[in-house]
Amino acid sequence: MTKLVTVVIENQVATLTLNNGKVNAISHQVVDEFNQALDLAEQQKAVVVITGQAGMLSGGYDLNVMRESMSAAMQLVEKGSRLSRRLLAFPFPVLVACSGHAVAKGAFLLLSADYRIGVEGKFKIGLNEVAIGMTMHYAGVEIARGRLSPVFFNRAVILAEMMSPQEAVTAGFLDKVVSEQEFLPMTAAIAQAMTKLDMKSHYQTKLKARAELLAILDESIIKDLSSSL
Repeated sequence: MTKLVTVVIENQVATLTLNNGKVNAISHQVVDEFNQALDLAEQQKAVVVITGQAGMLSGGYDLNVMRESMSAAMQLVEKGSRLSRRLLAFPFPVLVACSGHAVAKGAFLLLSADYRIGVEGKFKIGLNEVAIGMTMHYAGVEIARGRLSPVFFNRAVILAEMMSPQEAVTAGFLDKVVSEQEFLPMTAAIAQAMTKLDMKSHYQTKLKARAELLAILDESIIKDLSSSL
């Protein structure tokens, strides 16, 4: 079986690279391999960097699975929500290096990280669920509510507004946008700076800062299990 998420650990940084076709679809295998990579990063006490192919972080969940049946769709959404929950409470810093487009679950990966760096270009970032006929799941609504700038929440969730990388900084999907030439060096510099943190203090503070969001997210994941998209 071809690996869809590769992990390289070097200098206390675990780089997870998603490589699943043209749009880096999030499938069951991708989520499982993400979790395996996070297990390894946690064992090595490493800062996590999540990235994709040039021009594409991820276009979202695997549509073949989402169209298969309601049950199949909900199983994948639940796994994805639990992955986001794990990232939001991960013991070590999580950085997403957004290498291009980040749509639907791709954008939720941004909202699940501690720091997000994007690259300049004609890329789209946002939550397009409503535009493609999907009712936003409870967990997704609460992650977006917890991480997006309030003025952009309705526009992103209810109106499925897609944004440029620069607009995504204002909205709260990204923290910084740099040129293509600066992208890799800046990502490496930020990740290395994160390795200097006191990890115990980082983790305990993260849990305090996100206690309310994590509690609501736990409730939302359970609600999603008894609802339909």
